[in-house]
Amino acid sequence: MNKRFATVILLASATTLAACAKKAPEELPPPPLSTTAPATGPATAPAPTGPTVGSQAHFEDAVNGQNVIFFDTDRFNIDSVDAAALQAQAQYLSRYPQIRITVEGHADERGTREYNLALGERRANSAKNYLVSIGVNADRISTVSYGKERPVALASTPEAWAQNRRAVSVVIN
Repeated sequence: MNKRFATVILLASATTLAACAKKAPEELPPPPLSTTAPATGPATAPAPTGPTVGSQAHFEDAVNGQNVIFFDTDRFNIDSVDAAALQAQAQYLSRYPQIRITVEGHADERGTREYNLALGERRANSAKNYLVSIGVNADRISTVSYGKERPVALASTPEAWAQNRRAVSVVIN
């Protein structure tokens, strides 16, 4: 009877243990995350946004659109508003010493072609001389006069004439 009793207990134990066995899950969990550090290559700088340094757009952004100065009729003197604009340009040029500019002199449509070319030249030289007086190397600035040949406003009104009496600083490559 001992053998029978031992067999019954053994079978009961096996059945009990089988009932307690864990079932496999229906879905496996994701694999563990790697704990090793990723290989690091050379750090790359983020791609620059905005205009390229040395471009006309970059220059205009840096001087807050003050690359144009305006003059009174038959005048080529630098007033306080013009001086502030030219100082902003000089700061830009001191920050980027490799950049050169051309100052374009313009006039309105009134007067002869020759007179307006001479007046445009005086306006361009006036802006250049002011920049040189505040520290910009003269070799970095060239001038050209377009007289009345390149108007930005085409009407024959005092407002249009005022827009055309100007000196424009342009980055050259």
